[in-house]
Amino acid sequence: MLLGSFAFFSNDLAIDLGTANTCVFARGQGIVLNEPSIVAFNTASAKVEAVGTEAKAMLGRTPSSITAIKPMRDGVIADFEAAEKMLGYFIKKARGSRRWIRPRLVIGVPSEITQVERRAVRDSAYRARASEVHLVEEGMAAAIGAGMPITEASGSMIVDVGGGTTDIAVISLAGVVYSRSVRVAGNVMDEAIASYIKREKDLLIGERTAEEVKIQLGSATPLHSPREMEVKGRHVREGRPVTAMLNDTEVREALEDPIRQIVQAVRIALEQTPPELSADICDRGIMLSGGGAFLANMDERIRLETGVPVFVAEDPLSSVVLGAGTMLSDFGLLRRVSLD
Repeated sequence: MLLGSFAFFSNDLAIDLGTANTCVFARGQGIVLNEPSIVAFNTASAKVEAVGTEAKAMLGRTPSSITAIKPMRDGVIADFEAAEKMLGYFIKKARGSRRWIRPRLVIGVPSEITQVERRAVRDSAYRARASEVHLVEEGMAAAIGAGMPITEASGSMIVDVGGGTTDIAVISLAGVVYSRSVRVAGNVMDEAIASYIKREKDLLIGERTAEEVKIQLGSATPLHSPREMEVKGRHVREGRPVTAMLNDTEVREALEDPIRQIVQAVRIALEQTPPELSADICDRGIMLSGGGAFLANMDERIRLETGVPVFVAEDPLSSVVLGAGTMLSDFGLLRRVSLD
């Protein structure tokens, strides 16, 4: 598939189609959209009621005729129709007044995505009126977005902890030497917190509350000063609204299993990296990106268990879309790293 010579005049877009959030980068403008990957459908009229931020506000609060759907699961499309509607909405919103132009898209996807899942992403993008679709591994895109020297003849390692997947990549000479996508990330952490609170506090909480607990109290190693917060929900047996106090130690216990799985995946990646590149990584360190980089002491936990320095990307949440956006202006690089 050729990248046309009139690309300068087109409204090219880079998209991080995330499980939790979708980010859109427009060439010449930067990031123009960052909204939750959620679609609210009216089952009675078969129409879309809301997408993105508006749809997220409806989670857990909709009447029976409206269903809030997350089209993405574990970094890939789980609901084809909803994904198509969501992509179409975001593309139109990002293009603004230039809706008559069919954009070229660069989309970040997990490294272990199957051929069927790749086709689902491409088909959804084409149905959303894209003229060309290029898929790139999220690990590679995140490394570029984080400013890592991926074209040099030396090893660079990135760990991108997103909403649905944790993507780990070792890169040298603009090629992926090792990559792995673990379907344990932010959403699994939220579920672990909700399960712990249900088990230990007899309290049912929603997704938004679990995420808020993770943000406020979550940590990968003990904090310097204790934290606690009041959590509201419904009593498991009695069904009445109740509140409970939660502290950082309890949340850390709840998060231990998913964090351990992520750290283990990083250790396996280091073990399977060629010795010369391992030496480079020991010198340069590991780059941590994605929403999981904001979890308190996540970088310290990885450093303690691997013995390798860990650095957090300057803009962790946007690393993938910024890297994909860079490729919009560097077609040579896009040809080298595209999954086409």
